[in-house]
Amino acid sequence: MYRAREDASRRRFLAYLAGSPLLAMQDGVITDVKDALNVMDFEAAARKAIPPAHFGYLATGVDDDSTLKANREGWSHIKLRPRRLIDVSKVDMSVEVFGTKWETPIVMCPVSGQRAFHEEGELAVARAGKQKKTLQILSTFTSTSVEDVSAAAGRPVWYQLYTTTSLAVAERLVMRAEAAGCPVLALTVDLPAGRNTETQKRMRLLDKRPCMACHAPSFEVSRFRRPMFEGLDVKGLEPYNPALTWDFVDRLKKMTKMKLVVKGIVTREDARLCREHGVDGIVVSNHGGRAEESLRATVESLPEVLDGAGAGIPVLVDGGIRRGTDVFKALALGARAACIGRPYVWGLGAFGQAGVERVLEMLRGEFELAMKQCGTTSVEQIGRAYVTGT
Repeated sequence: MYRAREDASRRRFLAYLAGSPLLAMQDGVITDVKDALNVMDFEAAARKAIPPAHFGYLATGVDDDSTLKANREGWSHIKLRPRRLIDVSKVDMSVEVFGTKWETPIVMCPVSGQRAFHEEGELAVARAGKQKKTLQILSTFTSTSVEDVSAAAGRPVWYQLYTTTSLAVAERLVMRAEAAGCPVLALTVDLPAGRNTETQKRMRLLDKRPCMACHAPSFEVSRFRRPMFEGLDVKGLEPYNPALTWDFVDRLKKMTKMKLVVKGIVTREDARLCREHGVDGIVVSNHGGRAEESLRATVESLPEVLDGAGAGIPVLVDGGIRRGTDVFKALALGARAACIGRPYVWGLGAFGQAGVERVLEMLRGEFELAMKQCGTTSVEQIGRAYVTGT
């Protein structure tokens, strides 16, 4: 009798353990998307799943990674001003950008070579974006063609452009993106002369696999063997163009019917030049702390860029956004939308499409909660009155 009771008690205990989230973690790392409490939980899971050299590319900033850290810390200096006794039983999180309505103001930034993080790469991200009705911006150095990504997304994605050192190649890329139906071209301007990614270099030393397993013969050369460069003359080509000027912006405006967004603007002066050159939109960005070691968070740059851009030009912002409250703060300061990079790629690297969907789901839920806590029932109501510390 005693033995039977002991066995029954043990079975109940084992059943309890089987359902416990503690078993869904190994060394403090989640092994199931359902057990993540916030998007930062995906970082450790991605670090475990992704080869060290590839994770180093994702994790790195430049020099001492100080600007990368400043991006994240900058949002903590902005404080919310919640309002009370407002009916927030229903809120509308939707936002319109260039005539298209999206369910939330959360955008997935361009990140190159996503098959380095998961075998399905950009296709998994596109399918997740389709499920969660979230805008995706595709990198020039995508590991899957713009045509295939747009098909998986269920609509043409935005296309990000690195001009390279050949304007003829840049023009071919633009024409291909336009032919694929991309409505917006995002010209990245914050990497004119490369960068010093020390963290990436250190983590590469931890990876004992031969580089030829992924890149032949090197990472820089392999970039131009990706789908968007098929059939193009890439001999001697470099990814960034130190000779790039505002003249090329004028050339792009004449070259394509796509809306033109300039990504990488951080000052009032350059925002004014964007307006003068007829740019349709701006992304306040320091490349996720991966451009120059300015030590300045993008949230610090946002107000002056908005001032320089003036009314009528939508301004988006990226850099260090990890919470729905960060999204709310970005909109309160005047941004039209908030862009994420690393968080959704952590989700991708750890769990594929399911991980990306969960990251978007969590940020959406946190943003909705922030709206309700501050007493705003639509994105249009979110303004500077709801934040302080700017």
